[in-house]
Amino acid sequence: MKVLDLHCPLGHVFEGWFASEDDFQNQLQRKLVQCPVCGDHDVTKRLSAPRLNLGAQPSAPRTPAGSGREAAAQLPPAAELSPQAREHLQALQAAWMQWSRKVAANTENVGDRFAEEVRRMHYGEIDERAIRGQASPRQAMELMEEGIGVIPLALPEGGSGKLQ
Repeated sequence: MKVLDLHCPLGHVFEGWFASEDDFQNQLQRKLVQCPVCGDHDVTKRLSAPRLNLGAQPSAPRTPAGSGREAAAQLPPAAELSPQAREHLQALQAAWMQWSRKVAANTENVGDRFAEEVRRMHYGEIDERAIRGQASPRQAMELMEEGIGVIPLALPEGGSGKLQ
């Protein structure tokens, strides 16, 4: 089993577990590897040291006041950060993943039927429920012009399942 340190162009750092280097390269070519924070498939390996468990318990990350893709995009690459800043960045990423998993777990994914479903709820044709899905920028603008509140969210594709 290979545990690789990976990162995306926005500087999100995460681990990937693969059977071998060939397995990693194969999944990378097929666009099966993506950043769990922003969903970007442009993932590269970082230099990493072997993991040794010497019995020390890591401290729990502190929960940050806020998080988001915009904040991460303004930060330098993780390798250039101080240890405290790197810890804070990791806490931001963890908070974002926790929040996105909660959203995914408590909403129904209606896919590309989002505009149709939310419109039907708004006009009382069906019962309201918590949904998420995809809408084009044009569809989102049309919904807002009709007085239907929508919020664009960049949720990772794997947000509803366990990520390793």
